[in-house]
Amino acid sequence: MQIRKWLLAIMIAASVNSAYSQLKSEDVKTFTLPNDMKFLVVEDYSIPNANMYLFWKVGSRNEYPGITGLSHFFEHMMFNGSKKYGPKMFDRTMEFNGGANNAYTTQNVTVYTDWFPASAMETMFDLEADRIRDLAIDSKMVESERGVVASEKSTGLENSPTTELSELVYATAYTTHSYRWPVVGYFEDIKGWSKEDLENYFKTYYSPNNCVVVVSGAVKFDAVKAMAEKYLGGIPKNKPAKPMNLVEPEQKGERRVFLKKDVPTFNLMIGYHVPATGTSDFYALDLLTAIMTNGRSSRLYKSAVDSLQLATNIFSYMGNSFDPTLLIISATGARGKTPVAL
Repeated sequence: MQIRKWLLAIMIAASVNSAYSQLKSEDVKTFTLPNDMKFLVVEDYSIPNANMYLFWKVGSRNEYPGITGLSHFFEHMMFNGSKKYGPKMFDRTMEFNGGANNAYTTQNVTVYTDWFPASAMETMFDLEADRIRDLAIDSKMVESERGVVASEKSTGLENSPTTELSELVYATAYTTHSYRWPVVGYFEDIKGWSKEDLENYFKTYYSPNNCVVVVSGAVKFDAVKAMAEKYLGGIPKNKPAKPMNLVEPEQKGERRVFLKKDVPTFNLMIGYHVPATGTSDFYALDLLTAIMTNGRSSRLYKSAVDSLQLATNIFSYMGNSFDPTLLIISATGARGKTPVAL
C-alpha cells in the first residue's frame, strides 16, 4: 500500500503545472464514492481551465502470455464508442466544448487525461461516465483497432532502433516477471485476442474501485464531488482483481544481448535492477539519473558527448513502478566510435 501511495503522489506531481510548485499536502482534498472510486481535488484559479486525470491501476504488468498488449489496446478502444457517445464522438464532443484529451499506457497504469474550460466540467464527467459504464466492444471496431495497434508496433520497431533494443533488454533482464514483455504486446498476441478476452479484461480492471481520479484547476471541491456522485457514483464496482504477487528471481550474473541491424551508428543500452517506487533508495536513484543525464550540464553528457565525443546523445530512465524495475542508461554512438569505448 505504501508503494501505491507514493506512486500516486508522484503521478499527481507530474500531472499539475508549474503554478503548483508551492502545492502543500493540505491543498489536496479527497473523497471516495460508495463504489470506492477515489478522487483528489486541487482548487487553483490562476487560469479559468481545469484538468481531469483518471489513473486506472492496470498495465502490461497485469497481462500474461496470450493477451499481452490488452492494456494498451483498451487505451484505443476507450475512444471508439459507448452507449451515449458513439464512435469518434468522445473527441468531437470534447473539442466542441473547448477541451482536449490524451491517454497513455505503461507497465503499471493506464491514464486518461482531459483538459477543458472549467465551465465544461459537467460534460467531461458525462463523457467519462458513459465510456466507463457502457463501453462498446463492437467486433468490427475491435478488428479495426487491432490493425491500428499492429501497425503502431510495426512502425515503432521500423523507425526506432532503440525500441527493439529496449524490448530485448527487458526480455533479458526479466525471466519471470511480466515486465519482460513490451507494453504494446507481441504481434502473435495482438492477432489472437478474442472478444471474450476483451470483455473479461474490461470487467476486471475498468471497475470504479480500480481507479483514482485527480481533478485540478478552476473548480470547487463541492462541485467536483457533486458531479462525481451524479455521474460516476452509480456505476457498480466489480470483484477486485487478484493481487499481482510477482517476484523476479535474483539475477546471479551479467547478461548481454546483441541486436545486429543495418543502422547508421550503434546504440548502447544498459539496465540495472533497482527498487520499486516508494522505497527510500528509489528517490536517491531518481536524483542520480538527473545528475547523470538531465541536460547538457549532466555528468555523462559532458563526458561522453561533449568531451570524449563518443556519443551523440545519452539519457537515463527509471519509470514509476509497483515492483522492482530497471534503471536504463541509453546512448547513440558517434560515427567511427565503438560500443566498447563508450
